[in-house]
Amino acid sequence: MYTPPPFKSDRATSLAFAEARGFGLACAWDGNKPVASPLPFYLTSSNDGTLRAAFHVARHNPLIKLANGTTSWLLAVNGADAYISPDWYVSPDQVPTWLYQVVHLTGPVRAMSGDELAEQIETLSAKFEERLLPKKPWLSSKMTAGRLEALKKAIVGLEMTVEEVEGSLKLSQHRSETDFAAIAGSLAAQADAGAQHIAHLMREARPQAFASDTNQLERSTP
Repeated sequence: MYTPPPFKSDRATSLAFAEARGFGLACAWDGNKPVASPLPFYLTSSNDGTLRAAFHVARHNPLIKLANGTTSWLLAVNGADAYISPDWYVSPDQVPTWLYQVVHLTGPVRAMSGDELAEQIETLSAKFEERLLPKKPWLSSKMTAGRLEALKKAIVGLEMTVEEVEGSLKLSQHRSETDFAAIAGSLAAQADAGAQHIAHLMREARPQAFASDTNQLERSTP
Protein backbone atom coordinates (compact mmCIF):
# COMPACT_ATOMS: atom_id res chain seq x y z
CA MET A 1 0.00 0.00 0.00
CA TYR A 2 1.41 3.37 -0.96
CA THR A 3 1.47 5.64 2.08
CA PRO A 4 3.11 9.09 2.21
CA PRO A 5 5.36 9.33 5.31
CA PRO A 6 3.14 11.81 7.24
CA PHE A 7 0.26 9.34 7.22
CA LYS A 8 2.12 6.12 7.98
CA SER A 9 1.17 4.61 11.35
CA ASP A 10 3.53 2.42 13.36
CA ARG A 11 2.95 -1.29 13.84
CA ALA A 12 1.44 -1.04 17.33
CA THR A 13 -1.02 1.67 16.29
CA SER A 14 -1.97 -0.21 13.14
CA LEU A 15 -2.62 -3.47 14.99
CA ALA A 16 -4.61 -1.74 17.72
CA PHE A 17 -6.81 -0.17 15.05
CA ALA A 18 -7.26 -3.47 13.19
CA GLU A 19 -8.13 -5.37 16.37
CA ALA A 20 -10.59 -2.72 17.52
CA ARG A 21 -12.26 -2.61 14.10
CA GLY A 22 -12.46 -6.40 13.79
CA PHE A 23 -13.94 -6.35 10.29
CA GLY A 24 -12.16 -6.33 6.94
CA LEU A 25 -12.06 -7.44 3.32
CA ALA A 26 -10.10 -10.66 2.72
CA CYS A 27 -8.62 -10.65 -0.80
CA ALA A 28 -6.65 -13.23 -2.79
CA TRP A 29 -5.64 -13.85 -6.40
CA ASP A 30 -6.86 -17.06 -8.04
CA GLY A 31 -4.51 -16.80 -11.04
CA ASN A 32 -7.02 -14.99 -13.21
CA LYS A 33 -8.85 -12.48 -11.06
CA PRO A 34 -9.05 -11.19 -7.49
CA VAL A 35 -11.42 -12.92 -5.07
CA ALA A 36 -12.65 -11.13 -1.96
CA SER A 37 -15.07 -11.46 0.95
CA PRO A 38 -15.96 -9.07 3.79
CA LEU A 39 -15.71 -10.78 7.19
CA PRO A 40 -15.15 -10.33 10.93
CA PHE A 41 -11.85 -11.45 12.46
CA TYR A 42 -9.71 -11.31 15.55
CA LEU A 43 -5.95 -11.15 16.05
CA THR A 44 -3.93 -13.56 18.13
CA SER A 45 -0.28 -14.53 18.68
CA SER A 46 1.24 -18.00 18.86
CA ASN A 47 3.76 -18.99 21.54
CA ASP A 48 6.67 -17.85 19.38
CA GLY A 49 5.10 -14.40 18.91
CA THR A 50 3.88 -14.97 15.35
CA LEU A 51 0.89 -12.73 14.66
CA ARG A 52 -2.20 -14.40 13.24
CA ALA A 53 -5.65 -13.30 12.07
CA ALA A 54 -8.52 -15.78 12.47
CA PHE A 55 -11.79 -15.75 10.53
CA HIS A 56 -14.13 -18.10 8.67
CA VAL A 57 -16.08 -18.21 5.42
CA ALA A 58 -18.92 -20.25 3.92
CA ARG A 59 -17.81 -23.69 2.74
CA HIS A 60 -18.60 -22.86 -0.88
CA ASN A 61 -16.60 -19.61 -0.85
CA PRO A 62 -13.95 -19.74 -3.65
CA LEU A 63 -11.39 -18.28 -1.25
CA ILE A 64 -11.10 -21.68 0.44
CA LYS A 65 -9.30 -23.14 -2.59
CA LEU A 66 -6.63 -20.46 -2.13
CA ALA A 67 -6.04 -21.22 1.56
CA ASN A 68 -3.07 -23.48 0.86
CA GLY A 69 -0.71 -22.04 3.45
CA THR A 70 1.57 -20.48 0.82
CA THR A 71 -0.53 -18.10 -1.29
CA SER A 72 -0.37 -14.58 0.17
CA TRP A 73 -3.66 -12.87 0.99
CA LEU A 74 -4.55 -9.30 1.88
CA LEU A 75 -6.87 -8.42 4.75
CA ALA A 76 -7.87 -4.77 4.27
CA VAL A 77 -9.32 -3.12 7.36
CA ASN A 78 -11.07 0.19 6.72
CA GLY A 79 -12.27 2.70 9.29
CA ALA A 80 -13.95 6.08 9.02
CA ASP A 81 -13.44 8.27 5.95
CA ALA A 82 -14.55 11.73 4.86
CA TYR A 83 -14.41 14.07 1.87
CA ILE A 84 -12.58 17.38 2.39
CA SER A 85 -13.76 20.45 0.47
CA PRO A 86 -11.12 23.00 -0.59
CA ASP A 87 -13.44 25.69 0.80
CA TRP A 88 -12.74 24.51 4.33
CA TYR A 89 -9.06 25.50 4.32
CA VAL A 90 -7.75 28.80 5.61
CA SER A 91 -4.90 28.60 3.07
CA PRO A 92 -5.78 29.44 -0.56
CA ASP A 93 -5.33 27.33 -3.70
CA GLN A 94 -6.33 23.96 -2.25
CA VAL A 95 -7.89 20.96 -3.98
CA PRO A 96 -10.40 18.33 -2.81
CA THR A 97 -9.02 15.38 -0.88
CA TRP A 98 -10.14 12.52 1.33
CA LEU A 99 -9.22 11.58 4.90
CA TYR A 100 -9.39 7.95 6.01
CA GLN A 101 -8.18 5.10 8.19
CA VAL A 102 -6.94 1.83 6.69
CA VAL A 103 -4.67 -1.03 7.72
CA HIS A 104 -3.48 -3.85 5.44
CA LEU A 105 -2.48 -7.23 6.87
CA THR A 106 -0.71 -9.56 4.45
CA GLY A 107 0.32 -13.20 4.64
CA PRO A 108 -0.47 -16.81 3.72
CA VAL A 109 -3.70 -18.42 4.89
CA ARG A 110 -4.41 -22.02 5.91
CA ALA A 111 -7.63 -23.92 6.66
CA MET A 112 -8.32 -24.81 10.29
CA SER A 113 -9.22 -28.17 11.77
CA GLY A 114 -12.68 -28.79 13.21
CA ASP A 115 -11.47 -28.34 16.78
CA GLU A 116 -9.75 -25.07 15.87
CA LEU A 117 -12.93 -23.83 14.20
CA ALA A 118 -14.97 -24.57 17.33
CA GLU A 119 -12.57 -22.49 19.42
CA GLN A 120 -12.57 -19.73 16.83
CA ILE A 121 -16.36 -19.45 16.84
CA GLU A 122 -16.36 -18.99 20.62
CA THR A 123 -13.52 -16.45 20.56
CA LEU A 124 -14.95 -14.43 17.68
CA SER A 125 -18.44 -14.21 19.14
CA ALA A 126 -17.04 -13.33 22.58
CA LYS A 127 -15.06 -10.45 21.04
CA PHE A 128 -18.18 -8.78 19.69
CA GLU A 129 -20.60 -9.82 22.44
CA GLU A 130 -18.35 -7.98 24.90
CA ARG A 131 -19.21 -4.74 23.11
CA LEU A 132 -22.86 -5.26 24.00
CA LEU A 133 -22.38 -5.36 27.77
CA PRO A 134 -24.26 -5.29 30.09
CA LYS A 135 -26.22 -7.69 27.88
CA LYS A 136 -25.52 -11.26 28.93
CA PRO A 137 -23.15 -12.65 26.25
CA TRP A 138 -24.45 -15.14 23.74
CA LEU A 139 -22.81 -18.58 23.98
CA SER A 140 -22.92 -21.43 21.50
CA SER A 141 -24.12 -23.65 24.37
CA LYS A 142 -27.52 -21.97 23.95
CA MET A 143 -27.93 -23.88 20.69
CA THR A 144 -28.96 -27.50 20.32
CA ALA A 145 -25.97 -29.73 19.56
CA GLY A 146 -27.38 -30.89 16.23
CA ARG A 147 -28.06 -27.39 14.98
CA LEU A 148 -24.62 -26.14 16.02
CA GLU A 149 -22.82 -29.03 14.32
CA ALA A 150 -24.81 -28.50 11.13
CA LEU A 151 -23.82 -24.84 11.04
CA LYS A 152 -20.16 -25.70 11.68
CA LYS A 153 -20.19 -27.98 8.65
CA ALA A 154 -21.36 -25.06 6.52
CA ILE A 155 -18.26 -22.96 7.24
CA VAL A 156 -14.47 -23.32 7.12
CA GLY A 157 -12.15 -21.69 9.64
CA LEU A 158 -9.16 -19.85 8.18
CA GLU A 159 -6.00 -18.44 9.74
CA MET A 160 -3.63 -15.89 8.25
CA THR A 161 0.00 -15.78 9.33
CA VAL A 162 0.50 -12.02 9.28
CA GLU A 163 3.84 -11.27 7.64
CA GLU A 164 3.34 -7.59 6.89
CA VAL A 165 1.43 -4.80 8.62
CA GLU A 166 0.81 -1.51 6.80
CA GLY A 167 -1.17 1.35 8.23
CA SER A 168 -2.28 4.62 6.66
CA LEU A 169 -4.15 7.01 8.93
CA LYS A 170 -4.61 10.16 6.88
CA LEU A 171 -5.77 12.93 9.19
CA SER A 172 -4.22 16.05 7.60
CA GLN A 173 -1.15 15.63 9.81
CA HIS A 174 0.98 17.68 7.39
CA ARG A 175 -1.28 20.73 7.51
CA SER A 176 -0.73 23.92 9.50
CA GLU A 177 -2.59 24.19 12.78
CA THR A 178 -4.99 26.78 11.37
CA ASP A 179 -5.90 24.57 8.40
CA PHE A 180 -5.99 21.50 10.64
CA ALA A 181 -8.44 23.14 13.05
CA ALA A 182 -10.56 24.53 10.23
CA ILE A 183 -10.88 21.12 8.57
CA ALA A 184 -11.77 19.40 11.83
CA GLY A 185 -14.36 22.06 12.62
CA SER A 186 -16.00 21.68 9.23
CA LEU A 187 -16.04 17.90 9.53
CA ALA A 188 -17.59 18.07 12.99
CA ALA A 189 -20.43 20.15 11.55
CA GLN A 190 -21.37 17.47 8.99
CA ALA A 191 -24.26 15.07 9.53
CA ASP A 192 -22.19 12.11 8.34
CA ALA A 193 -20.99 9.92 11.21
CA GLY A 194 -17.72 9.17 9.42
CA ALA A 195 -16.91 12.85 9.07
CA GLN A 196 -17.67 13.43 12.74
CA HIS A 197 -15.45 10.53 13.77
CA ILE A 198 -12.55 11.84 11.68
CA ALA A 199 -13.00 15.22 13.36
CA HIS A 200 -12.85 13.54 16.76
CA LEU A 201 -9.64 11.71 15.82
CA MET A 202 -8.09 14.97 14.63
CA ARG A 203 -8.86 16.66 17.94
CA GLU A 204 -7.31 13.73 19.80
CA ALA A 205 -4.20 13.81 17.61
CA ARG A 206 -3.45 17.54 17.89
CA PRO A 207 -5.34 19.10 20.81
CA GLN A 208 -3.03 22.12 20.74
CA ALA A 209 -4.57 23.16 17.41
CA PHE A 210 -7.83 23.79 19.25
CA ALA A 211 -6.41 25.62 22.26
CA SER A 212 -7.90 28.92 21.07
CA ASP A 213 -11.37 27.31 21.02
CA THR A 214 -10.93 26.21 24.63
CA ASN A 215 -9.68 29.60 25.72
CA GLN A 216 -12.53 31.36 23.99
CA LEU A 217 -15.04 29.04 25.67
CA GLU A 218 -13.48 29.68 29.07
CA ARG A 219 -13.63 33.47 28.54
CA SER A 220 -17.28 33.30 27.52
CA THR A 221 -18.31 31.13 30.47
CA PRO A 222 -19.63 33.23 33.39
